[in-house]
Amino acid sequence: MRVLVTGGAGFIGSAVCRLFVGELGAEVLNVDKLTYAANLASLKSIESNPRYRFQRADIVDRAAMAGLLRSFMPDAILHLAAESHVDRSIDGPGEFIKTNIEGTYALLEAAREYWGALPAERAERFRFHHVSTDEVFGSLGAHGKFSETSRYQPNSPYAASKAAADHLVRAWHETFGLPTIMSNCSNNYGPYHFPEKLIPLTILKALHGEAIPVYGRGDNVRDWLHVDDHARALHAVLTEGRPGESYNIGGEGERTNLAVVTAICDLLDEMQPQSPHLPHKQLISFVADRPGHDQRYAIEAEKIRRDLGWRPRETFETGLRSTLAWYLDNRWWWEPIWSQRYRGARLGAGSRADAEVASA
Repeated sequence: MRVLVTGGAGFIGSAVCRLFVGELGAEVLNVDKLTYAANLASLKSIESNPRYRFQRADIVDRAAMAGLLRSFMPDAILHLAAESHVDRSIDGPGEFIKTNIEGTYALLEAAREYWGALPAERAERFRFHHVSTDEVFGSLGAHGKFSETSRYQPNSPYAASKAAADHLVRAWHETFGLPTIMSNCSNNYGPYHFPEKLIPLTILKALHGEAIPVYGRGDNVRDWLHVDDHARALHAVLTEGRPGESYNIGGEGERTNLAVVTAICDLLDEMQPQSPHLPHKQLISFVADRPGHDQRYAIEAEKIRRDLGWRPRETFETGLRSTLAWYLDNRWWWEPIWSQRYRGARLGAGSRADAEVASA
Protein backbone atom coordinates (compact mmCIF):
# COMPACT_ATOMS: atom_id res chain seq x y z
CA MET A 1 0.00 0.00 0.00
CA ARG A 2 1.26 3.45 -0.91
CA VAL A 3 0.04 6.31 1.33
CA LEU A 4 0.60 10.06 1.17
CA VAL A 5 0.51 11.36 4.75
CA THR A 6 0.09 15.08 5.29
CA GLY A 7 1.48 16.46 8.54
CA GLY A 8 3.65 13.40 9.06
CA ALA A 9 6.27 15.29 11.06
CA GLY A 10 3.72 16.23 13.70
CA PHE A 11 2.76 14.30 16.82
CA ILE A 12 0.04 12.01 15.44
CA GLY A 13 1.44 12.05 11.91
CA SER A 14 4.86 10.81 12.99
CA ALA A 15 3.23 7.97 14.95
CA VAL A 16 1.32 7.03 11.79
CA CYS A 17 4.48 7.08 9.68
CA ARG A 18 6.40 4.96 12.19
CA LEU A 19 3.58 2.40 12.31
CA PHE A 20 2.87 2.26 8.58
CA VAL A 21 6.52 2.05 7.50
CA GLY A 22 8.11 0.29 10.45
CA GLU A 23 5.47 -2.35 11.24
CA LEU A 24 2.98 -2.56 8.39
CA GLY A 25 5.34 -2.42 5.41
CA ALA A 26 3.56 0.43 3.63
CA GLU A 27 5.25 2.96 1.37
CA VAL A 28 4.80 6.45 2.79
CA LEU A 29 5.38 9.92 1.43
CA ASN A 30 5.38 12.34 4.34
CA VAL A 31 4.36 15.85 3.25
CA ASP A 32 4.86 18.47 5.93
CA LYS A 33 5.30 22.25 5.98
CA LEU A 34 7.55 21.94 9.07
CA THR A 35 5.88 24.53 11.26
CA TYR A 36 6.95 25.07 14.88
CA ALA A 37 5.43 21.81 16.21
CA ALA A 38 6.82 19.56 13.47
CA ASN A 39 9.96 17.59 14.26
CA LEU A 40 11.79 15.33 11.85
CA ALA A 41 13.66 13.87 14.82
CA SER A 42 10.42 12.03 15.61
CA LEU A 43 11.00 9.99 12.44
CA LYS A 44 14.59 9.01 13.17
CA SER A 45 13.70 5.32 13.40
CA ILE A 46 12.46 5.19 9.79
CA GLU A 47 14.30 8.02 8.04
CA SER A 48 16.63 5.59 6.23
CA ASN A 49 13.94 3.08 5.34
CA PRO A 50 13.58 2.77 1.55
CA ARG A 51 9.79 2.71 1.92
CA TYR A 52 9.79 6.21 3.48
CA ARG A 53 10.16 9.58 1.77
CA PHE A 54 9.83 13.13 3.05
CA GLN A 55 8.84 16.22 1.10
CA ARG A 56 8.58 19.69 2.59
CA ALA A 57 5.49 21.36 1.16
CA ASP A 58 2.39 23.32 2.18
CA ILE A 59 -1.03 21.73 1.64
CA VAL A 60 -2.40 25.18 0.73
CA ASP A 61 -0.26 24.97 -2.45
CA ARG A 62 -2.63 23.03 -4.69
CA ALA A 63 -0.18 22.82 -7.58
CA ALA A 64 2.50 21.34 -5.34
CA MET A 65 0.02 18.81 -3.96
CA ALA A 66 -1.11 17.85 -7.45
CA GLY A 67 2.49 17.35 -8.53
CA LEU A 68 3.26 15.12 -5.55
CA LEU A 69 0.18 13.02 -6.21
CA ARG A 70 1.14 12.53 -9.85
CA SER A 71 4.73 11.56 -9.00
CA PHE A 72 4.06 9.36 -5.95
CA MET A 73 0.83 7.78 -7.21
CA PRO A 74 -0.63 6.89 -3.80
CA ASP A 75 -3.43 4.45 -3.10
CA ALA A 76 -4.65 6.73 -0.32
CA ILE A 77 -4.23 10.13 1.32
CA LEU A 78 -4.16 10.30 5.10
CA HIS A 79 -4.77 13.96 5.89
CA LEU A 80 -3.41 14.98 9.29
CA ALA A 81 -1.82 18.36 8.51
CA ALA A 82 -3.42 21.00 10.71
CA GLU A 83 -2.83 23.77 13.17
CA SER A 84 -4.04 22.06 16.33
CA HIS A 85 -3.45 23.97 19.56
CA VAL A 86 -6.57 25.66 20.94
CA ASP A 87 -4.60 28.30 22.87
CA ARG A 88 -2.72 29.36 19.74
CA SER A 89 -6.01 29.61 17.83
CA ILE A 90 -7.17 32.15 20.42
CA ASP A 91 -4.04 34.24 19.96
CA GLY A 92 -3.99 33.99 16.16
CA PRO A 93 -6.91 32.32 14.37
CA GLY A 94 -5.77 33.33 10.89
CA GLU A 95 -3.26 30.50 10.47
CA PHE A 96 -5.92 28.00 11.53
CA ILE A 97 -8.32 29.28 8.88
CA LYS A 98 -5.63 29.16 6.22
CA THR A 99 -4.21 25.71 6.93
CA ASN A 100 -7.23 23.82 8.24
CA ILE A 101 -9.85 25.19 5.86
CA GLU A 102 -8.06 26.53 2.79
CA GLY A 103 -5.46 23.76 2.97
CA THR A 104 -8.08 21.03 3.17
CA TYR A 105 -9.92 22.57 0.22
CA ALA A 106 -6.73 22.69 -1.89
CA LEU A 107 -5.89 19.10 -1.01
CA LEU A 108 -9.41 17.91 -1.81
CA GLU A 109 -9.27 19.52 -5.23
CA ALA A 110 -5.83 18.09 -5.98
CA ALA A 111 -7.08 14.67 -4.84
CA ARG A 112 -10.23 14.93 -6.95
CA GLU A 113 -8.19 15.70 -10.06
CA TYR A 114 -5.79 12.83 -9.33
CA TRP A 115 -8.56 10.36 -8.52
CA GLY A 116 -10.48 11.28 -11.68
CA ALA A 117 -7.50 10.38 -13.86
CA LEU A 118 -6.86 6.98 -12.27
CA PRO A 119 -7.72 3.74 -14.06
CA ALA A 120 -11.09 2.38 -12.91
CA GLU A 121 -9.68 -0.35 -10.69
CA ARG A 122 -7.31 2.00 -8.85
CA ALA A 123 -9.94 4.71 -8.59
CA GLU A 124 -12.25 2.19 -6.92
CA ARG A 125 -9.61 1.44 -4.26
CA PHE A 126 -8.50 5.03 -3.65
CA ARG A 127 -9.33 6.65 -0.29
CA PHE A 128 -9.08 10.17 1.14
CA HIS A 129 -9.05 9.90 4.93
CA HIS A 130 -9.54 13.15 6.83
CA VAL A 131 -8.48 13.09 10.50
CA SER A 132 -10.48 15.38 12.75
CA THR A 133 -11.25 15.97 16.41
CA ASP A 134 -14.03 15.57 18.95
CA GLU A 135 -13.81 19.33 19.59
CA VAL A 136 -16.04 19.97 16.57
CA PHE A 137 -18.97 18.72 18.66
CA GLY A 138 -18.59 21.36 21.37
CA SER A 139 -18.96 20.70 25.07
CA LEU A 140 -20.79 17.94 26.96
CA GLY A 141 -22.52 18.16 30.30
CA ALA A 142 -21.95 15.64 33.07
CA HIS A 143 -23.52 12.78 31.09
CA GLY A 144 -23.52 11.37 27.58
CA LYS A 145 -20.88 10.91 24.88
CA PHE A 146 -20.24 12.17 21.36
CA SER A 147 -21.34 9.83 18.59
CA GLU A 148 -20.91 10.03 14.83
CA THR A 149 -24.31 11.74 14.62
CA SER A 150 -23.68 14.37 17.30
CA ARG A 151 -24.51 17.96 16.38
CA TYR A 152 -21.59 20.17 15.41
CA GLN A 153 -21.12 23.06 17.84
CA PRO A 154 -17.48 24.21 17.81
CA ASN A 155 -16.55 26.76 20.46
CA SER A 156 -12.94 27.72 19.69
CA PRO A 157 -11.34 29.02 16.47
CA TYR A 158 -9.45 25.73 16.23
CA ALA A 159 -12.61 23.64 16.58
CA ALA A 160 -14.46 25.86 14.10
CA SER A 161 -11.70 25.47 11.51
CA LYS A 162 -11.74 21.69 11.87
CA ALA A 163 -15.54 21.62 11.68
CA ALA A 164 -15.38 23.57 8.43
CA ALA A 165 -12.84 21.11 7.05
CA ASP A 166 -15.10 18.19 8.04
CA HIS A 167 -17.98 19.74 6.13
CA LEU A 168 -15.81 20.24 3.05
CA VAL A 169 -14.71 16.60 3.10
CA ARG A 170 -18.30 15.41 3.45
CA ALA A 171 -19.43 17.71 0.62
CA TRP A 172 -16.71 16.49 -1.76
CA HIS A 173 -17.97 12.95 -1.23
CA GLU A 174 -21.65 13.79 -1.64
CA THR A 175 -21.22 16.21 -4.55
CA PHE A 176 -18.28 14.81 -6.50
CA GLY A 177 -18.19 11.19 -5.36
CA LEU A 178 -14.65 11.45 -3.99
CA PRO A 179 -14.20 8.35 -1.75
CA THR A 180 -13.61 10.18 1.53
CA ILE A 181 -13.65 8.81 5.06
CA MET A 182 -13.54 10.83 8.29
CA SER A 183 -12.49 10.08 11.84
CA ASN A 184 -12.90 12.21 14.95
CA CYS A 185 -10.62 11.42 17.86
CA SER A 186 -10.35 12.33 21.53
CA ASN A 187 -7.27 13.93 23.14
CA ASN A 188 -4.04 12.16 22.21
CA TYR A 189 -0.98 11.68 24.38
CA GLY A 190 2.24 9.70 24.19
CA PRO A 191 5.88 10.01 23.04
CA TYR A 192 7.13 12.81 20.77
CA HIS A 193 4.42 15.26 21.89
CA PHE A 194 5.24 18.97 21.51
CA PRO A 195 5.28 20.43 25.06
CA GLU A 196 2.56 23.06 24.66
CA LYS A 197 -0.08 20.37 25.39
CA LEU A 198 -1.16 19.40 28.92
CA ILE A 199 0.63 16.08 29.51
CA PRO A 200 4.10 16.88 28.09
CA LEU A 201 3.94 20.39 29.55
CA THR A 202 3.17 18.99 33.00
CA ILE A 203 6.00 16.45 32.74
CA LEU A 204 8.62 18.99 31.71
CA LYS A 205 7.48 21.66 34.17
CA ALA A 206 7.64 19.10 36.99
CA LEU A 207 11.08 17.84 35.95
CA HIS A 208 12.38 21.41 36.12
CA GLY A 209 10.68 22.21 39.41
CA GLU A 210 8.52 24.91 37.84
CA ALA A 211 4.91 25.82 38.58
CA ILE A 212 2.53 23.46 36.76
CA PRO A 213 -0.39 25.53 35.40
CA VAL A 214 -3.90 24.11 35.73
CA TYR A 215 -6.67 26.12 34.11
CA GLY A 216 -9.58 27.21 36.29
CA ARG A 217 -10.44 24.60 38.89
CA GLY A 218 -8.98 21.75 36.84
CA ASP A 219 -12.39 20.11 36.53
CA ASN A 220 -12.56 20.09 32.71
CA VAL A 221 -12.81 16.50 31.49
CA ARG A 222 -11.11 14.92 28.48
CA ASP A 223 -11.11 11.39 27.06
CA TRP A 224 -7.45 10.38 26.63
CA LEU A 225 -6.24 8.22 23.73
CA HIS A 226 -2.69 6.92 23.38
CA VAL A 227 -1.22 8.08 20.08
CA ASP A 228 -0.11 4.57 19.07
CA ASP A 229 -3.64 3.26 19.63
CA HIS A 230 -4.86 6.14 17.47
CA ALA A 231 -2.39 5.29 14.69
CA ARG A 232 -3.65 1.70 14.65
CA ALA A 233 -7.23 2.96 14.53
CA LEU A 234 -6.41 5.20 11.57
CA HIS A 235 -4.99 2.22 9.70
CA ALA A 236 -8.20 0.29 10.36
CA VAL A 237 -10.36 3.18 9.15
CA LEU A 238 -8.22 3.77 6.07
CA THR A 239 -8.13 0.14 4.98
CA GLU A 240 -11.51 -1.16 6.19
CA GLY A 241 -13.75 1.89 6.54
CA ARG A 242 -16.53 2.66 4.09
CA PRO A 243 -16.40 5.83 1.93
CA GLY A 244 -18.85 8.44 3.12
CA GLU A 245 -18.73 7.16 6.71
CA SER A 246 -17.19 8.75 9.80
CA TYR A 247 -15.73 6.91 12.79
CA ASN A 248 -15.22 8.18 16.32
CA ILE A 249 -11.99 7.08 18.01
CA GLY A 250 -11.75 7.27 21.80
CA GLY A 251 -9.46 5.87 24.45
CA GLU A 252 -11.99 5.11 27.20
CA GLY A 253 -9.86 7.30 29.47
CA GLU A 254 -12.01 10.12 30.84
CA ARG A 255 -10.17 12.18 33.45
CA THR A 256 -10.34 15.73 34.78
CA ASN A 257 -7.33 17.86 33.96
CA LEU A 258 -6.46 18.02 37.65
CA ALA A 259 -6.58 14.22 37.93
CA VAL A 260 -4.20 13.93 34.95
CA VAL A 261 -1.73 16.41 36.43
CA THR A 262 -1.92 14.77 39.86
CA ALA A 263 -1.32 11.32 38.33
CA ILE A 264 1.81 12.60 36.57
CA CYS A 265 3.09 14.11 39.81
CA ASP A 266 2.51 10.85 41.70
CA LEU A 267 4.29 8.83 39.01
CA LEU A 268 7.24 11.23 39.06
CA ASP A 269 7.50 10.87 42.83
CA GLU A 270 7.77 7.11 42.29
CA MET A 271 10.08 7.16 39.26
CA GLN A 272 12.33 10.02 40.41
CA PRO A 273 12.69 9.42 44.16
CA GLN A 274 15.86 11.55 44.33
CA SER A 275 14.17 14.60 42.78
CA PRO A 276 14.63 17.82 44.79
CA HIS A 277 11.03 18.75 43.96
CA LEU A 278 9.20 16.05 45.96
CA PRO A 279 6.29 15.89 46.28
CA HIS A 280 5.69 17.15 42.77
CA LYS A 281 2.05 18.00 43.57
CA GLN A 282 3.33 21.05 45.45
CA LEU A 283 4.15 22.54 42.04
CA ILE A 284 0.50 22.64 40.91
CA SER A 285 -0.68 26.21 40.35
CA PHE A 286 -4.25 27.15 39.42
CA VAL A 287 -4.36 29.89 36.77
CA ALA A 288 -7.03 31.88 34.95
CA ASP A 289 -9.13 29.66 32.73
CA ARG A 290 -8.92 29.55 28.94
CA PRO A 291 -11.59 31.68 27.20
CA GLY A 292 -14.45 29.48 25.99
CA HIS A 293 -12.99 26.38 27.66
CA ASP A 294 -15.21 23.37 26.85
CA GLN A 295 -16.20 21.55 30.03
CA ARG A 296 -16.20 17.93 28.94
CA TYR A 297 -15.45 15.69 25.95
CA ALA A 298 -16.21 11.97 25.80
CA ILE A 299 -16.23 9.64 22.79
CA GLU A 300 -18.63 6.79 22.07
CA ALA A 301 -16.43 4.47 19.99
CA GLU A 302 -18.84 1.56 19.54
CA LYS A 303 -19.01 1.91 15.76
CA ILE A 304 -15.28 1.42 15.14
CA ARG A 305 -15.22 -1.48 17.61
CA ARG A 306 -18.23 -3.14 16.01
CA ASP A 307 -17.52 -2.51 12.34
CA LEU A 308 -13.71 -2.52 12.21
CA GLY A 309 -12.72 -4.55 15.25
CA TRP A 310 -10.52 -1.87 16.79
CA ARG A 311 -10.17 -1.12 20.48
CA PRO A 312 -7.40 0.58 22.46
CA ARG A 313 -4.58 -1.58 23.76
CA GLU A 314 -3.46 0.93 26.39
CA THR A 315 -5.38 1.91 29.48
CA PHE A 316 -4.78 5.46 30.65
CA GLU A 317 -2.68 4.11 33.53
CA THR A 318 -0.38 1.97 31.37
CA GLY A 319 -0.15 4.61 28.67
CA LEU A 320 0.68 7.44 31.06
CA ARG A 321 3.37 5.41 32.81
CA SER A 322 5.05 4.46 29.51
CA THR A 323 4.78 8.04 28.27
CA LEU A 324 6.47 9.41 31.37
CA ALA A 325 9.20 6.76 31.12
CA TRP A 326 9.77 7.80 27.49
CA TYR A 327 10.28 11.46 28.43
CA LEU A 328 12.70 10.46 31.18
CA ASP A 329 14.69 8.29 28.75
CA ASN A 330 14.64 10.57 25.69
CA ARG A 331 15.96 13.95 26.72
CA TRP A 332 17.74 14.11 23.35
CA TRP A 333 14.36 14.68 21.73
CA TRP A 334 12.76 17.27 24.02
CA GLU A 335 15.69 19.23 25.46
CA PRO A 336 16.40 21.14 22.19
CA ILE A 337 12.71 22.11 22.02
CA TRP A 338 12.58 23.18 25.66
CA SER A 339 15.81 25.19 25.49
CA GLN A 340 15.46 26.72 22.03
CA ARG A 341 11.87 26.75 20.73
CA TYR A 342 9.24 26.59 23.47
CA ARG A 343 9.77 26.94 27.21
CA GLY A 344 6.24 26.47 28.47
CA ALA A 345 4.97 30.05 28.17
CA ARG A 346 1.23 30.60 28.65
CA LEU A 347 -0.69 30.95 25.39
CA GLY A 348 -4.31 31.82 24.62
CA ALA A 349 -4.94 33.90 27.75
CA GLY A 350 -6.85 36.59 25.88
CA SER A 351 -10.40 37.41 26.91
CA ARG A 352 -13.46 38.63 25.07
CA ALA A 353 -12.80 42.07 26.51
CA ASP A 354 -9.25 42.00 25.17
CA ALA A 355 -10.56 41.02 21.75
CA GLU A 356 -13.11 43.84 21.78
CA VAL A 357 -10.42 46.36 22.70
CA ALA A 358 -8.10 45.02 20.02
CA SER A 359 -10.79 45.30 17.35
CA ALA A 360 -12.00 48.73 18.40
